[in-house]
Amino acid sequence: MLNTSRIIKFTVFSLLLFVFGCKDTPSKSDHAYTNRLIDETSPYLLQHAHNPVDWRPWSDSALEEAVAANKLLVVSIGYSSCHWCHVMEKETFADQDVALLMNEHFINIKVDREERPDLDHIYMTAVQLMQGSGGWPLNVILLPNGKPVYGGTYHTNEQWKEVLDKIINLYQTDPQKLTEYADKISSGIHATNVIEPKNDDAHLTKNTLDLSVKNWQKNWDSKWGGDLGNQKFIKPHSLDFLMDYAALTGNDTIKKHVENTLDRIASGGIYDHVGGGFFRYSTDPHWEVPHFEKMLYTNAQLISLYSKAYKVYKKTRYKTIVKETINFLEHEMKGQNGGYHSAIDADSKGKEGGYYQWKKEELKLVLKEEYSIFSTYYNLGVSDSTEKEASLIIKQSSNDSIFSAQNNILPEKLALLKTKWQELLFTERQKRVSPAIDDKVITSWNALLINGFIDAYKALGNKEYLTKAIALSDFIDTNNTRNDFLIHTYKKGSTQQEGFIEDYALLIDATINLYSITGETKYLDRANNLHTTTSTHFADSVTKMFKYTKESKLISTLIKVDDGVIPSPNAIMAHNLKKLGILNYDNKLTEKSKQMLSSMAIYLTDNAKDFSKWSALQLHTVYPFYEIVIVGKKADSIADIFNSYYIPNAIVVASTQESSLPVFKNKYIEDATFIYVCQEGACKLPVQSVEQALKQL
Repeated sequence: MLNTSRIIKFTVFSLLLFVFGCKDTPSKSDHAYTNRLIDETSPYLLQHAHNPVDWRPWSDSALEEAVAANKLLVVSIGYSSCHWCHVMEKETFADQDVALLMNEHFINIKVDREERPDLDHIYMTAVQLMQGSGGWPLNVILLPNGKPVYGGTYHTNEQWKEVLDKIINLYQTDPQKLTEYADKISSGIHATNVIEPKNDDAHLTKNTLDLSVKNWQKNWDSKWGGDLGNQKFIKPHSLDFLMDYAALTGNDTIKKHVENTLDRIASGGIYDHVGGGFFRYSTDPHWEVPHFEKMLYTNAQLISLYSKAYKVYKKTRYKTIVKETINFLEHEMKGQNGGYHSAIDADSKGKEGGYYQWKKEELKLVLKEEYSIFSTYYNLGVSDSTEKEASLIIKQSSNDSIFSAQNNILPEKLALLKTKWQELLFTERQKRVSPAIDDKVITSWNALLINGFIDAYKALGNKEYLTKAIALSDFIDTNNTRNDFLIHTYKKGSTQQEGFIEDYALLIDATINLYSITGETKYLDRANNLHTTTSTHFADSVTKMFKYTKESKLISTLIKVDDGVIPSPNAIMAHNLKKLGILNYDNKLTEKSKQMLSSMAIYLTDNAKDFSKWSALQLHTVYPFYEIVIVGKKADSIADIFNSYYIPNAIVVASTQESSLPVFKNKYIEDATFIYVCQEGACKLPVQSVEQALKQL
């Protein structure tokens, strides 16, 4: 976590803290209890609408009531596809004794972290300061002023009652002690959001970049790929940066580490070999046993990553993964209105991963005489199961060429067998009770998918993918925009939450990419307009970064600079500023980008894994970053050629006619097509062939 070396680590009361974890729409009929969540549209909140706990959504009125009644608040944060959120709901929040205790002494608020990532970031920081780690469900107890006095994750019924009793007693007997503690934690939260603005670029060198990667490299898992750890999350933005770094520095060791990681992920149980798409993370170091929820942001970013990797490594397996993941999203996560839903639950019929796992006898019945060769090809891992007959997770044992040679099967025959097995198992699996889908359409996550479609189009040349990117952009403009501002989530009938900086940053990025790939100036205009909004409403005068929220009513201004499951929105904004500066010939924007990077430079050397999107910007700063400008009748077809290549340090723009945009000024010549290789407006002599232009790079 940012600034932890400068933050005093506070000691929490001797309350037990425990391991962390992470449906239907209810109606008022046939339920003993109905609370104020019944009027919400979030599937996660609706999962708690019939708890005896008097839950309510986060609101000003709830906070005002806490102040007026001098009551503590319980804020419980989770998301619809979180397994341990479901467990705590059933074990604890559905219990009448727990509800009596909570209702008498607390104002109780349920938060969907996907609707309110600002609240999640603030109170996750609090729990990390208290405990050193966090997770979901995230349960915090606050003073009436919103400052946290306790934070934890999953609790059993008895554990939660013990926590509540101790906090109630402290609040009644020694409220000053709680207030002093809450002030310290709040100061710590504030400190994590303080970035000292700098303009010194002394740290922005190739040597410092090399050192940060070397320090990070010590924590890599050389056998299984990724970073060392008992659990493994796929970090697409990190692998994307390392791929570019390896290319520009000629580092084959890093190139092979990325390839090994991609191969291990692709063959492991974290990839759904039957239905396509990726699960959220692996519960083991080998990518074998996943935590079974599927998230849009995971799959959107991995479409981009494997598309790019296909251009680098030319592996057919990567191309297949891109196609299968897109097909999965189309069939499982696309709404009827055209937006893509946020998540698919980990649980089915109350069992985590039950939808995706198999008994040996099931497989034998479906595959018949081909079970033997199937079980050899897919190294059937055993999940953590208490049942007599273990459930099996399908994962690949080796690459196809090795398997074909070892088992005397022609590659063409193996390919046909795999397709057949996949179809048989997919058909059989669809007979099961499907996991619930969270049908919120989140702007930032859908923007990631726009980029995924664009990157797939560049790598595979399938124009259908570009059509999908354009359609999704149109959907966001129509449904996730209100009065020229973005909203964070869309769902019919929902109370729309104003967009956060991650929504603007990622949509600007996607819109710049749409402009680059289509040449349509409306996308550049849209990116410029969105940037104006962020500069006007999100700029922070103290840190010179961008605030997470347009208006903050929280206990601290939130400045999100480190990467999480999606890249840092401030890092994305810095990339956007660089590109918009180049396209608009606006040096103020490029200087602003460099100033933001300068402020982050001191954090990169020892923490590159948490700031890989900033490291990517540093890479584009210490190495040349080009704009490839193509003008003339053949501009579009030539641009397609450039986009099909792996060029880690360039943006391609094209125009088939004379344009008034600054990047095309004085470059158009009638009846000819020219390619200009430029750096921040300074161009080399124009050439007419792709080969000549590539030599200039």
